[in-house]
Amino acid sequence: MTEKARHVIPGCRILISIIVVIDINKQGRMSCATCCGYLKGALVSFFEYDTPKIVHIKSKKVGLLNRTVQLAVILYIVIWVIVIKKGYQDTDIPISAATTKLKGVDFTNITKVPSIGARIWDVADYVIPPQEKDAFFVMTNMIITPNQTQGVCGEDPELAPCTDDSECTKDMPVPVGSGVMTGVCNKATNSCEIHAWCPVEIDEPPLKDSPVLTDSKDFTVLIKNYVYFPKFNVRRRNIPDWIKKDKYLSKCRWSRDKDPYCPIFRLEDLISAAGEDYLVMAYKGGVIDININWDCNLDYAETNCRPTYTISRVDKNETVSPGWNFRYADFYVVDGVNTRTLYKAYGIRFIITITGKAGKFNIVPMLLNIGAGLGLLTLSTVLSDIVVLYFLKYRSFYREKKYQNVDEMDVSYQELEGKDFGEPDPTNSVRHRPLGSNANNDSET
Repeated sequence: MTEKARHVIPGCRILISIIVVIDINKQGRMSCATCCGYLKGALVSFFEYDTPKIVHIKSKKVGLLNRTVQLAVILYIVIWVIVIKKGYQDTDIPISAATTKLKGVDFTNITKVPSIGARIWDVADYVIPPQEKDAFFVMTNMIITPNQTQGVCGEDPELAPCTDDSECTKDMPVPVGSGVMTGVCNKATNSCEIHAWCPVEIDEPPLKDSPVLTDSKDFTVLIKNYVYFPKFNVRRRNIPDWIKKDKYLSKCRWSRDKDPYCPIFRLEDLISAAGEDYLVMAYKGGVIDININWDCNLDYAETNCRPTYTISRVDKNETVSPGWNFRYADFYVVDGVNTRTLYKAYGIRFIITITGKAGKFNIVPMLLNIGAGLGLLTLSTVLSDIVVLYFLKYRSFYREKKYQNVDEMDVSYQELEGKDFGEPDPTNSVRHRPLGSNANNDSET
């Protein structure tokens, strides 16, 4: 096999040889022995090895740049990937569920508002609905319109004012109102008469700038949170393991500083932890997020896997339609007539979100992270080559030493001279020598 065939890219030699044999057989220009020679040469070249050329450059600037980048990559792997991000661990996210149980009573004695008057408010009155998925609502303020029946009555004067029947279009619903116009102007209320549940709601809270249930700030909620990490078969709950009896739960109250693992929360403490004033928020209502985060290192005891709580207000700084409210009704029958009491409930909706991650040592992710990090070491070579080939004073000299270029003119010249490609002329330039040769000047660096 000639040296010409040896300089074919190793991965392509067999394919080229097969193509050459097929082409030759078609044209009938070579003998079978010649074809066998090509095949034999391709087979021999399959077991050969080509190594890249290495140029050793003695430059303090380039050497310092190369070592600095290498050191930075190694520090990144060790400090950030392995230590901080725990790249030696396999991880899993939790499957979770949360339940809530509220306690507390409030007494109101608002005699000027007959619909409220003197009454006791307990959990069945202010928790609406009784159960939600990962959330709960506490009513803190309300507008109550009792004993409504379906009939005809005057609309709220602020929504449909009138002085004449022509201002009330028959069968036209009142926008954001309570019913449909009859076409008559009610002179007693100076508003359009409507078909509706009567009397209509007057949208004005009972107290000015103060919620009805002011003592709701002392209501408490027990949050039970269960998490399961299926990859590690680990189950945890937010009630601490050292609690064996209910006496602790009857006395403890969550505090970020004093008792961060107690699962019972005062509503005012939750609002304060979100940076809000309870009575101000309770007047118009709002939305609070209770985030329970499980960040567990299972290389230690499972009892060290404990949650942390972060409280924040979701609807903060709203200027248009602030707060949170909705309407619901209690229906009953009086003397055979369908009757209802309408409630416009203002309050605080608490949303529970569960996040987290568990990690445990595993050799596979550790090796993968180290291998990916070490791959960045090639960055030092790339940066150093850029500096050497484009920024140093003798960049042309270094470029000539790094690369060997062979073009078609060189090949044509050697064919005219009758020289074999495998026997380089020692008088020719270094760029005519094959890779890995020890000819003249290869020792220069």
